Amino acid sequence: MGMNVNQSIICSAIKSRNLISFYYTGDDRPGIRTVEPFMIAHTSKDHLSLSAWFLYGASESGDGQGWRDYLLSDISQISVLPQTFLGNRPGYRRDGGKKFHNVLCAL
Repeated sequence: MGMNVNQSIICSAIKSRNLISFYYTGDDRPGIRTVEPFMIAHTSKDHLSLSAWFLYGASESGDGQGWRDYLLSDISQISVLPQTFLGNRPGYRRDGGKKFHNVLCAL
């Protein structure tokens, strides 16, 4: 299975540390999110997901900034933004930690 378009766009944004925004339909608050993308990897249920630091936009939890996981299959309309980010957020595990495996691309 080759990389889909979303995957390659996000992976290149991870490498260049650019913020991305996208439309997400994977929870009860569909809408635009703007995030710092850190990793694309598989969850324990083998769903391909983006692990990202949520900055602003629609939010199901309303918890403000923090780690979120987004199913790649529910992401559309990706924009790579000109702003860059530092890439050091608390609790980041480049190897995926216990939550992720088969990391495809990561900071």
